[in-house]
Amino acid sequence: MATLVTGGCGYIGSHMVYELANAGESVIVLDNLVTGSSSAIPLDVPLIVGDAGDRALVCQLISEREISAIIHFAGSVVVPESVRDPIAYYRNNTVNSCALIESAVRCGIRHFVFSSTAAIYGNPDRVPVPEEAPAHPLSPYGTSKLMTELMLADAAAAHEIKFAVLRYFNVAGADPLLRTGQRAPSATHLITAAARTAIGLRSYFDVFGTDYPTKDGTGIRDYIHVSDLVNAHSCALNYLRNGGHSLTLNCGYGRGYSVLEVIAAVERAAGGPFPVRLCDRRPGDAAIVVADPSRLNTTLKWKPKFDDLDTIARHAVAWERKIHSSETNRRPR
Repeated sequence: MATLVTGGCGYIGSHMVYELANAGESVIVLDNLVTGSSSAIPLDVPLIVGDAGDRALVCQLISEREISAIIHFAGSVVVPESVRDPIAYYRNNTVNSCALIESAVRCGIRHFVFSSTAAIYGNPDRVPVPEEAPAHPLSPYGTSKLMTELMLADAAAAHEIKFAVLRYFNVAGADPLLRTGQRAPSATHLITAAARTAIGLRSYFDVFGTDYPTKDGTGIRDYIHVSDLVNAHSCALNYLRNGGHSLTLNCGYGRGYSVLEVIAAVERAAGGPFPVRLCDRRPGDAAIVVADPSRLNTTLKWKPKFDDLDTIARHAVAWERKIHSSETNRRPR
């Protein structure tokens, strides 16, 4: 039996593919390659180019490839973009996810792992944030993910499918072996943007908001290494396979760092300072978002390996240097 990874050629999805392949799992990737790259996954992993919302294609794959589980990453993830173009986010994140869940139910899939987000909490009343915290998303991105969570819960109540919803906090870093990492040229992830500025790929790094009620005025987030995150997905899938009930889990380390602290870590990793601009806040950004990961730790017995901001920054900078060097060497002389 195989596991279908939607969006498997993207940043987090490609790390998931390596995680599964390393564990000896049979894995199939479904990606429309709008933002992903086929070079992000191992050559021996089958790639089907298409949309997760294509019911006929998904049902065909489930049947022909003997798929028994789905890990769903495909979607749009940029908060400010979702504010500018909300309909596109509801179409890509919510409508397509509805179609995928429908296909999973129709074709007898029993285990479904969903890539959700801490953005559903908005400005949380409590920090660290427990899974029971009220959902008050500040952006269409967060709302689109929350709607998919609700659809999954309703589907599981009516049908024989179990799910794990993983609410990511801020995902960063790259594969320690540098096999894959963030490839999107327009990526807005804070540590990626800082790393690209540090090695000269960007002219400056923007700090959005310096008047938040935090220790240095900049936003505070819980940064989780992408390799630890995909390991949490593996733990969740195995939990479901072993008879576990559907569940929702925060994915973070339970510690927050400010934007200025992240900049300092990237500067240490890169070996020097880089240009920074101080800007106004962006719509949809919260002041402080830090996970309470106790349920993840106790229920799945999850133990992170890269719980260190300097390690995350070092892997991110190393990946950007590798990609930049590869692209430079391919250019005509």
